[in-house]
Amino acid sequence: VTVICVFVDNPHLDTLDEDVLYHLALGTSTHDLPAMFGDVKFVCVGGSSRRMKAFARFMAAELGLPDAEADPPNICAGTDRYAMYKAGPVLSVSHGIGVPSICVVLHELLKLLHHARCTDVTVIRIGTSGGIGLEPGTVVVTQQAVDGAFQPRFEQMILGRPVVRGTELDGGLVAELLLCGRELSQFETVAGNTMCTMDFYEGQARLDGAFCCFSERDKQEYLARAYEAGVRNIEMEALVLAAMCKLGGLQAAVVCVTLLDRLQGDQLSGSHELLESFQQRPQRLVGLFIRKRLQASGSV
Repeated sequence: VTVICVFVDNPHLDTLDEDVLYHLALGTSTHDLPAMFGDVKFVCVGGSSRRMKAFARFMAAELGLPDAEADPPNICAGTDRYAMYKAGPVLSVSHGIGVPSICVVLHELLKLLHHARCTDVTVIRIGTSGGIGLEPGTVVVTQQAVDGAFQPRFEQMILGRPVVRGTELDGGLVAELLLCGRELSQFETVAGNTMCTMDFYEGQARLDGAFCCFSERDKQEYLARAYEAGVRNIEMEALVLAAMCKLGGLQAAVVCVTLLDRLQGDQLSGSHELLESFQQRPQRLVGLFIRKRLQASGSV
């Protein structure tokens, strides 16, 4: 059986007496990371700390863990940047909003998994998005993360130069998640490309920001081009998650529910209760996926 370790490619880490994971309020000399996290097999990340706490409670119940009804403690209580909860082999972590915020937490999460000597880890982003040509409430499993020009690439300025990294995701994992969606049969689950932008307003062709330099017709033409390129939803984190997990040798997926069809408008008009129910859909799908994976390995 092949064991896949987390690949952290940074020789400078070997020169450190201590690695402080500052934004997680954890460190190699202050915490026994292998004891705390060595059993982790799934890292699920999402924007909201409240939602990721709810997901940890949901997973505790799904896996039949003791004290599933109790409030899980926030492992990162020493900081207000991110929140982290653990339910058996499942780590549930908030990442804030946008590429910069998730990039910071992914650096420290990957180092945490490395220091904890975790193996065979799967990373899944559970989130919300704007759909293109889909009924609100549809869950999209990302086939390929693309930028605003519909290209599968994550470009970052490093030392004043653009560095481009690939954003391919695991096709087998996509198929597995789609199968779980069909098995649940509680809502529509589709595969599609996910466009990741650096902004919620103009970057996503919205007309309702503080500034707007294009027309309704421009917007519709752009979204039509996106649809033709296979894009089915838009969010703000998929590119960097795909790129960094690929570098780290980790299986990764993005599972987002659509809260609206962007071809029909820009603002969320559904009731709070409806949007809350939509947000639980990716959690249910990923929860079934994790339970099936653990059953197949004889862990539950």
